[in-house]
Amino acid sequence: MISFPFASKQYNKSILTVAVCLLCIIGYSQTATLSGKVTAENSPLPFANIYIKGTSLGASTDVNGQFIIRDIPFGEYTLVISSIGFEVLSEYISLTKPVNIISNFQLIENAASLDEVVISGTMKEVSKLDSPIPVEVYGFKFFKANPSPSVFESLQNVNGVRPQLNCNVCNTGDIHINGLEGPYTMVLIDGMPIVSGLSTVYGLTGIPQSLIERVEIVKGPASSLYGSEAVGGLINIITKKISRAPLLVSDVFSSDWGEVNYDLGVKFDFGEKVQSLLGINYFNYQNPIDNNNDGFTDLTLQHRFSVFNKLNVKRKDNRLFSIAGRYVYEDRWGGAMNWEKKYRGGEEVYGESIYTNRWETFGSYQLPLKEMVKFQFSANGHRQNSVYGSTIYHAEQFIGFGQLTWNKVMGNSDLLLGAAYRYTFFDDNTPATSGTKHPEVIHLPGLFAQNEITINEQNKLLLGLRYDYNSIHGNIFTPRINYKWNSSNQQNIFRVSAGNGYRVANVFTEDHAALTGARSVEFEGELSPETSWNINVNFVKKSYASKGFFLGIDTSVFYTYFSNRILPDYETDPDKIIYGNLDGSSVSQGIALNLDMSWTSGLKILAGATLMDVSVSENGERFRQLLTESFHGTWSIAYEFSSKGLRVDYTGNLYGPMRLPLLGKLDPRPEYSTWWSIQNIQLTKTFLNQWEIYGGVKNLLNFTPAANSIARPFDPFDKNVVFGNSGEAIPTPDNPYALTFDPTYVYAANQGIRSFFGIRYTLKTAR
Repeated sequence: MISFPFASKQYNKSILTVAVCLLCIIGYSQTATLSGKVTAENSPLPFANIYIKGTSLGASTDVNGQFIIRDIPFGEYTLVISSIGFEVLSEYISLTKPVNIISNFQLIENAASLDEVVISGTMKEVSKLDSPIPVEVYGFKFFKANPSPSVFESLQNVNGVRPQLNCNVCNTGDIHINGLEGPYTMVLIDGMPIVSGLSTVYGLTGIPQSLIERVEIVKGPASSLYGSEAVGGLINIITKKISRAPLLVSDVFSSDWGEVNYDLGVKFDFGEKVQSLLGINYFNYQNPIDNNNDGFTDLTLQHRFSVFNKLNVKRKDNRLFSIAGRYVYEDRWGGAMNWEKKYRGGEEVYGESIYTNRWETFGSYQLPLKEMVKFQFSANGHRQNSVYGSTIYHAEQFIGFGQLTWNKVMGNSDLLLGAAYRYTFFDDNTPATSGTKHPEVIHLPGLFAQNEITINEQNKLLLGLRYDYNSIHGNIFTPRINYKWNSSNQQNIFRVSAGNGYRVANVFTEDHAALTGARSVEFEGELSPETSWNINVNFVKKSYASKGFFLGIDTSVFYTYFSNRILPDYETDPDKIIYGNLDGSSVSQGIALNLDMSWTSGLKILAGATLMDVSVSENGERFRQLLTESFHGTWSIAYEFSSKGLRVDYTGNLYGPMRLPLLGKLDPRPEYSTWWSIQNIQLTKTFLNQWEIYGGVKNLLNFTPAANSIARPFDPFDKNVVFGNSGEAIPTPDNPYALTFDPTYVYAANQGIRSFFGIRYTLKTAR
C-alpha cells in the first residue's frame, strides 16, 4: 500500500480508491467497439455471422444488416464475415483506440452455391451440403439470363426438366421431370401444395417472377413427406424474404411478335410489426401469326393478370407468422385465324377458348411454445370456363390443406413428426364426375414421421414413413430411406435414396388431350392409384484451382418402377384416347450430369445432360413411352464485363427424338420427332446499380415443328371424314390416310425466331 506519513488513514484510503479507479479506467480504455453493416448486392443482409478469429467475440446482423461487437481488446485481428450462400469474407482490422469503429462489408454470392439453404428435401431449412436428399437450386439470376413471361417457360434450361406442350391449339402444358409427365410432379409455393388437379397445366403461369428468390427441384419421389403427386419429383417456388426484398422492382419486356410482359414488386411496412410484399404480373399477346400456313395460330393469344401479396408479422422471440394470397385471371384462345368470340362453342369456325379464374392463399404460423411446432395451411379455388371447338368444358375445384409439424433435436437425431389433412372438391361436366360421383369429394388425412440421424460428421441416415387414408381408395403407405456421406472437407458428397410413391389420377383435370381434337375418351374400368418404387444414387464433387477457378460436378443415376400406371392409349384406336391402368409395368431410368464452372475473369458456365430410357412393357412387348426424349441437354454461358456493367448470356437446350402419337398405320407423319434445339442470346447493361436494359434474340436457329403437326386443320369438325360401323375413320379419295382432326402430335412450340427488349429498375433498401 502507498501511504503518506503525514496523512491521515482516511486520506490514504481515499488515495487508494482513486488509484484503483484510475487503473480500472485505464484497463477499460484498452478495449474498442466495432460496428457496421453487411450487405449483398447493395441490400442489407440479415442474420450474417461476424466473429473475430482466435477469440470468442462475435455477433449476428439484424434485419437491417447492422451489427455491433463490444469490449474488444486492443490489437490486430482477422474479422470473418459469413452467411449461407455467400463467399466467406476475411478482413484485417487494427484496434488501437477506444472508439466506435464503423466498417461496412459487401458479401458476394458463392460461385459454388455450397451453403445454399434448402427446405424441399426434408421440409426443414438446412444447407444444401447437409441435406441427405439431393436438391437442385436455381436462383433469380439464372432465370434473368433468359427472361420469360411464366415459370413454365423459364424451366426450359434446367437439365432433366422439360416444359411439354399438350396441345398445338391452346398451348397448355406441364412439366416433365426425367421423362415423367406433369401430374407426377408436385408444385409448391413456399412449401405449400398449390398447383394440382385442375391447375396442373395453368398453375405455373401468372407468378410474378420479380418476387421469386429461388426454385428448388427434387428429382425422385417425395411422397413420404408430401403425399400424392410427388411421385416423379417436386418443384418448390420460394418467394423472397420480405426483409431482404428490394423496395421496388419494375420489369417490362416485349418481343417483335407483340408479346408484352410486366412484373412489379413493391415492399411496404405497416407500422413496426407488419411487412408486406406486393407483386403484380401482366401479360398480353393479341397478334395472331400463322407462319407454318396451316390456318391455325402458331401461338395462343393470351390476356393475363395476376396479383400476389405476402405479409410477415413480427412476433416475440422471432417466431414465424406469414400469410400470402394470389389471384389470377386469364383469357386465352387459339385456333383458326378467322376465329372470333362470336364463334365460341359453335361448329362454324374452330377455336379453343379458356377463361380461368383462380385464387390461392397459404401461410405458416409458429406456435408460442418452447418446442418447434408449426402450423401451415393453404387453400385454392379454380374455376374454368372453356370450349374446345364445340366441346364445352366447365369445371370448378376447391382444395383445402392444413399441416401441423413438430421438430425436435435429440442427441444425434433430428425428428420431424407431422399430421396433415387435405380436402378436395371437384365438379365438371365430363364423365369424370358423372353419375354417382357428381361432384367428387375426397378426404385425405395423413400422418408422417422423419428421423435424420447424424452417425458422425461424415455420415447421415434419414428414415421416413407416411400413412394416408384416401376416402375413395383407402390406406396408403409410403416409406423412404436416404444415406449421405461427405468427405471431411465437404468437397465430395455421396447420396443414395430409395422410396415409394403413389398418385391418384384425374384424367380431365390433368390432361387436356382428353378434351381437345376429335378423339373420344374411354375408360377401361375403375382407375386404381398408381404406385412406384425409386432408387437414386447421387455424387457431388467440388474442386477449387488456382486463380479462383471453380468446378462443380453433380451426377445422378436414377431408376423408377411403376405398377398400375395410368397412360393414355392413342394407338389401339386412332379415333379414341383410352385411359386405364397398365396391365404390365413402366420403367424410367437414366443418368444425369451437371457441370458448374466459374472463373474470376467473369466467365461462368452451367451445362447438363441427361440420358434416359422411359419404357412401357405390356403383353410381352416393350416400347418407348410417348413424348419422351432419350437425350436432354442444357447450357447457360455467361460473361460479365464488371467494369463496364455488361453481361452476355447464351442459353439453350437440345432434345433427342421423341415417339409421337400417330393416327393409325396409314398416318404418313414420322413416328419420331427430329433432334431439335432452342437457343437464345441476351445482352444486359447495368446503370447506377438500379437500371438494367436488356435485349436479345430467342430461338436463334428459328426451329419450329413440321407444318403437319395438326392433322386435317382444314376440317376441324370432321365434316368430311367417313366413319365405318365401328366408328373408325375410313380411307377415301379426299382422306387417303384415314385421318381425323387431331392436335396431339406436338413436342415443341410453333413460335419461331424473335427479338426482345426489356427495362428493369430495382430500388434497393436504403442504406
